[in-house]
Amino acid sequence: MTLNEKPVYQFVFLRHGESLGNAQSRWQGQSDYPLTDKGRAQARALAERWKAENAQFDLILSSPLGRAKETAEIIASSLNVCVELDPIWLERAIGEMEGLTAEEVRQKPKPPYTNPFDSIGGDGEGDWALYLRAGQALHGLLRRSPGSYLIVSHGGLLNQVMHAITGVAPHADPSGVRFRFENTAFARVIYHPHQHRWAIDAVNDRAHLRSLDKE
Repeated sequence: MTLNEKPVYQFVFLRHGESLGNAQSRWQGQSDYPLTDKGRAQARALAERWKAENAQFDLILSSPLGRAKETAEIIASSLNVCVELDPIWLERAIGEMEGLTAEEVRQKPKPPYTNPFDSIGGDGEGDWALYLRAGQALHGLLRRSPGSYLIVSHGGLLNQVMHAITGVAPHADPSGVRFRFENTAFARVIYHPHQHRWAIDAVNDRAHLRSLDKE
Protein backbone atom coordinates (compact mmCIF):
# COMPACT_ATOMS: atom_id res chain seq x y z
CA MET A 1 0.00 0.00 0.00
CA THR A 2 1.29 3.46 -0.86
CA LEU A 3 0.09 6.98 -0.23
CA ASN A 4 1.64 9.69 -2.42
CA GLU A 5 4.19 7.05 -3.52
CA LYS A 6 5.42 6.51 0.05
CA PRO A 7 5.14 3.03 1.64
CA VAL A 8 2.27 2.55 4.06
CA TYR A 9 1.17 -0.40 6.20
CA GLN A 10 -2.41 -1.10 7.18
CA PHE A 11 -2.94 -3.63 9.97
CA VAL A 12 -6.32 -4.91 11.09
CA PHE A 13 -6.08 -6.73 14.41
CA LEU A 14 -9.06 -9.04 14.86
CA ARG A 15 -10.08 -11.11 17.83
CA HIS A 16 -11.56 -14.52 17.00
CA GLY A 17 -15.28 -15.33 17.14
CA GLU A 18 -16.97 -16.70 20.23
CA SER A 19 -15.40 -19.98 21.31
CA LEU A 20 -16.70 -22.76 23.51
CA GLY A 21 -14.39 -21.47 26.24
CA ASN A 22 -15.88 -17.97 25.93
CA ALA A 23 -19.39 -19.38 26.15
CA GLN A 24 -18.43 -21.28 29.31
CA SER A 25 -16.66 -18.23 30.82
CA ARG A 26 -13.35 -20.10 30.92
CA TRP A 27 -9.86 -18.67 30.97
CA GLN A 28 -8.62 -20.29 27.79
CA GLY A 29 -4.99 -19.31 27.43
CA GLN A 30 -3.36 -21.55 24.85
CA SER A 31 -5.88 -24.39 25.29
CA ASP A 32 -7.59 -25.14 22.00
CA TYR A 33 -11.32 -24.44 22.21
CA PRO A 34 -13.36 -24.48 18.96
CA LEU A 35 -15.74 -21.81 17.77
CA THR A 36 -19.38 -22.05 18.76
CA ASP A 37 -22.12 -21.74 16.15
CA LYS A 38 -22.50 -18.14 17.32
CA GLY A 39 -18.78 -17.58 16.77
CA ARG A 40 -19.04 -18.89 13.22
CA ALA A 41 -22.03 -16.61 12.59
CA GLN A 42 -20.01 -13.65 13.90
CA ALA A 43 -17.15 -14.45 11.52
CA ARG A 44 -19.54 -14.83 8.57
CA ALA A 45 -21.19 -11.49 9.42
CA LEU A 46 -17.80 -9.79 9.39
CA ALA A 47 -16.83 -11.49 6.13
CA GLU A 48 -20.07 -10.31 4.53
CA ARG A 49 -19.51 -6.77 5.80
CA TRP A 50 -15.97 -6.61 4.44
CA LYS A 51 -17.05 -8.10 1.12
CA ALA A 52 -19.74 -5.42 0.81
CA GLU A 53 -17.16 -2.76 1.68
CA ASN A 54 -14.75 -4.20 -0.90
CA ALA A 55 -12.13 -4.68 1.81
CA GLN A 56 -8.87 -6.11 0.52
CA PHE A 57 -5.99 -7.76 2.34
CA ASP A 58 -2.70 -8.95 0.92
CA LEU A 59 -2.45 -11.71 3.52
CA ILE A 60 -4.16 -13.03 6.65
CA LEU A 61 -1.90 -14.01 9.55
CA SER A 62 -3.48 -16.15 12.25
CA SER A 63 -2.82 -17.82 15.54
CA PRO A 64 -2.85 -21.59 14.98
CA LEU A 65 -5.40 -22.14 17.77
CA GLY A 66 -8.67 -23.44 16.32
CA ARG A 67 -10.85 -20.52 17.38
CA ALA A 68 -8.60 -18.04 15.55
CA LYS A 69 -7.74 -20.32 12.63
CA GLU A 70 -11.39 -21.05 11.79
CA THR A 71 -12.29 -17.37 12.08
CA ALA A 72 -9.46 -16.57 9.65
CA GLU A 73 -10.52 -19.33 7.24
CA ILE A 74 -14.15 -18.14 7.13
CA ILE A 75 -13.01 -14.63 6.21
CA ALA A 76 -10.33 -15.87 3.81
CA SER A 77 -12.85 -18.00 1.93
CA SER A 78 -15.16 -15.01 1.44
CA LEU A 79 -12.43 -12.53 0.46
CA ASN A 80 -10.22 -14.98 -1.45
CA VAL A 81 -7.10 -14.33 0.64
CA CYS A 82 -4.40 -16.76 1.77
CA VAL A 83 -3.96 -17.58 5.47
CA GLU A 84 -0.56 -18.01 7.09
CA LEU A 85 -0.39 -19.54 10.59
CA ASP A 86 2.19 -18.16 13.00
CA PRO A 87 2.51 -19.26 16.66
CA ILE A 88 3.77 -15.83 17.72
CA TRP A 89 0.08 -14.79 17.57
CA LEU A 90 -0.99 -17.41 20.14
CA GLU A 91 -2.94 -16.26 23.17
CA ARG A 92 -1.15 -15.62 26.43
CA ALA A 93 0.02 -18.71 28.30
CA ILE A 94 -1.68 -18.58 31.70
CA GLY A 95 -0.29 -21.67 33.42
CA GLU A 96 -2.48 -23.41 35.97
CA MET A 97 -5.42 -21.08 35.27
CA GLU A 98 -6.01 -22.55 31.81
CA GLY A 99 -9.44 -24.10 31.56
CA LEU A 100 -10.73 -22.66 34.84
CA THR A 101 -13.97 -20.71 34.93
CA ALA A 102 -13.86 -17.04 35.87
CA GLU A 103 -15.44 -17.94 39.23
CA GLU A 104 -12.78 -20.59 39.91
CA VAL A 105 -10.04 -18.07 39.16
CA ARG A 106 -11.62 -15.53 41.51
CA GLN A 107 -11.55 -18.09 44.32
CA LYS A 108 -7.81 -18.68 44.00
CA PRO A 109 -5.61 -16.90 46.56
CA LYS A 110 -3.95 -13.78 45.17
CA PRO A 111 -0.62 -12.23 46.18
CA PRO A 112 -0.87 -8.84 47.93
CA TYR A 113 1.02 -7.17 45.09
CA THR A 114 2.18 -8.12 41.61
CA ASN A 115 4.61 -6.47 39.25
CA PRO A 116 4.83 -6.77 35.45
CA PHE A 117 7.82 -9.12 35.68
CA ASP A 118 5.96 -11.77 37.71
CA SER A 119 4.74 -14.90 35.94
CA ILE A 120 1.04 -15.68 36.18
CA GLY A 121 -0.54 -19.01 36.93
CA GLY A 122 2.77 -20.46 38.08
CA ASP A 123 4.65 -20.64 34.80
CA GLY A 124 2.46 -18.48 32.55
CA GLU A 125 3.47 -15.28 30.76
CA GLY A 126 3.58 -12.21 32.93
CA ASP A 127 2.66 -8.82 31.56
CA TRP A 128 6.24 -7.96 30.61
CA ALA A 129 6.84 -11.29 28.87
CA LEU A 130 3.62 -10.88 26.89
CA TYR A 131 4.50 -7.28 26.02
CA LEU A 132 7.88 -8.39 24.69
CA ARG A 133 6.26 -11.12 22.56
CA ALA A 134 3.75 -8.57 21.24
CA GLY A 135 6.67 -6.32 20.30
CA GLN A 136 8.33 -9.21 18.47
CA ALA A 137 5.10 -9.93 16.61
CA LEU A 138 4.77 -6.28 15.61
CA HIS A 139 8.41 -6.13 14.53
CA GLY A 140 7.80 -9.22 12.39
CA LEU A 141 4.95 -7.46 10.62
CA LEU A 142 7.16 -4.47 9.84
CA ARG A 143 9.80 -6.71 8.27
CA ARG A 144 7.23 -7.63 5.62
CA SER A 145 6.60 -5.54 2.53
CA PRO A 146 4.26 -2.58 3.00
CA GLY A 147 0.68 -3.61 2.39
CA SER A 148 -2.63 -4.48 4.00
CA TYR A 149 -2.60 -7.29 6.56
CA LEU A 150 -5.33 -8.91 8.65
CA ILE A 151 -4.11 -10.48 11.88
CA VAL A 152 -6.48 -12.89 13.66
CA SER A 153 -5.46 -13.45 17.26
CA HIS A 154 -6.64 -13.20 20.87
CA GLY A 155 -7.64 -10.46 23.29
CA GLY A 156 -4.70 -10.79 25.67
CA LEU A 157 -1.99 -10.59 23.04
CA LEU A 158 -3.78 -7.97 20.94
CA ASN A 159 -4.00 -5.71 23.99
CA GLN A 160 -0.24 -5.80 24.33
CA VAL A 161 0.24 -5.22 20.60
CA MET A 162 -1.76 -2.01 20.98
CA HIS A 163 0.37 -1.12 24.01
CA ALA A 164 3.50 -1.65 21.92
CA ILE A 165 2.11 0.58 19.16
CA THR A 166 1.22 3.36 21.59
CA GLY A 167 4.40 3.02 23.67
CA VAL A 168 2.55 2.13 26.88
CA ALA A 169 4.63 -0.30 28.94
CA PRO A 170 2.91 -2.69 31.39
CA HIS A 171 1.88 -1.27 34.76
CA ALA A 172 2.06 -2.95 38.13
CA ASP A 173 -0.64 -4.59 40.18
CA PRO A 174 -2.21 -4.59 37.37
CA SER A 175 -3.43 -1.18 36.30
CA GLY A 176 -3.30 1.15 33.34
CA VAL A 177 -4.79 1.23 29.86
CA ARG A 178 -6.80 -1.65 28.40
CA PHE A 179 -7.95 -1.95 24.77
CA ARG A 180 -11.28 -3.71 24.39
CA PHE A 181 -11.57 -6.53 21.84
CA GLU A 182 -14.94 -8.28 21.84
CA ASN A 183 -15.41 -11.41 19.76
CA THR A 184 -14.77 -10.52 16.08
CA ALA A 185 -14.20 -6.88 17.00
CA PHE A 186 -11.14 -5.33 15.43
CA ALA A 187 -8.72 -2.43 15.60
CA ARG A 188 -7.39 -0.82 12.44
CA VAL A 189 -4.05 1.00 12.48
CA ILE A 190 -2.03 2.69 9.76
CA TYR A 191 1.76 2.96 9.92
CA HIS A 192 3.85 5.43 7.92
CA PRO A 193 7.43 4.12 8.21
CA HIS A 194 9.05 7.18 6.61
CA GLN A 195 7.69 9.25 9.52
CA HIS A 196 7.40 6.53 12.16
CA ARG A 197 3.82 7.67 12.61
CA TRP A 198 0.94 5.46 13.72
CA ALA A 199 -2.71 6.35 13.11
CA ILE A 200 -5.30 4.39 15.09
CA ASP A 201 -8.30 4.37 12.80
CA ALA A 202 -10.67 2.09 14.76
CA VAL A 203 -10.81 0.24 18.07
CA ASN A 204 -13.28 -2.52 19.02
CA ASP A 205 -15.23 -2.07 15.78
CA ARG A 206 -18.13 -4.51 15.96
CA ALA A 207 -20.73 -2.83 13.73
CA HIS A 208 -21.26 -6.11 11.82
CA LEU A 209 -22.70 -7.72 14.97
CA ARG A 210 -25.67 -5.37 15.36
CA SER A 211 -28.02 -7.68 13.46
CA LEU A 212 -26.85 -10.68 15.48
CA ASP A 213 -27.28 -8.80 18.77
CA LYS A 214 -30.98 -8.32 17.96
CA GLU A 215 -31.59 -12.05 17.54
